[in-house]
Amino acid sequence: MNSISANLNIMIKASEKASKILIRDFGEIEKLQVSKKSQRDFVTNADLKIEKVIIEELEKARPNFSFISEERGKKKNKDIENTWIIDPIDGTTNFLHGIPHFAISIGLLSFNEIVSGLIFDPIKDEIFFAEKNKGAFLNNQRIKVSKKKDINECLFAIGDNLKKEADFINRKSGCAALDLAYVAAGRYDGYFQKKLNLWDIAAGLILVKEAGGITNNINLDNLKNIKIIASNSNINQEFQKKILNF
Repeated sequence: MNSISANLNIMIKASEKASKILIRDFGEIEKLQVSKKSQRDFVTNADLKIEKVIIEELEKARPNFSFISEERGKKKNKDIENTWIIDPIDGTTNFLHGIPHFAISIGLLSFNEIVSGLIFDPIKDEIFFAEKNKGAFLNNQRIKVSKKKDINECLFAIGDNLKKEADFINRKSGCAALDLAYVAAGRYDGYFQKKLNLWDIAAGLILVKEAGGITNNINLDNLKNIKIIASNSNINQEFQKKILNF
């Protein structure tokens, strides 16, 4: 593995510190079966707590960087050209129901380009990360998108409820960040979802790109209502044609 940048090292340390709290909070979910409200309040508090820890750690190292985060929104600091994009718990519905499929996601937007991304699944202890022109990795092992060419043999993650039954094999996992990470790692061959937020996909965009995959063009000035299409290069055109009707 190539040496990682100081910024990515900061991201890793922040996510590792936050993950310890997240794992502990996830262990408490089973005890909160009194009402939906008590569970949702707990998850909201967990989101805020995790985000606070991440931001505090990032600010210690880069006090002038700006922020875009799920809970706090957009915060401009002295350095407006470098912005951390944070989703403290992507897959909150899974988290709420005790399903161990969620992640911390942190991306770095520099001069209107995602240059670093990290997606940390604390339950499986998997850290996916990538930097511009340095490749994509899972726990220090290089990852690549799949090489499949026959779309009928592919497995896709589809985040939306399809209006009609798709004629390809698909799954809905409930965690956009991990869906993109899994495309980068070749576990999924492609991913499609609409109405996403920038913090859902920022880290995943560079992961897929650095793993040799393709995504549609994303306007990084938009924070919400984003459509994402990602896949390996062999099936990208055919995949896009198939999802035009969805």
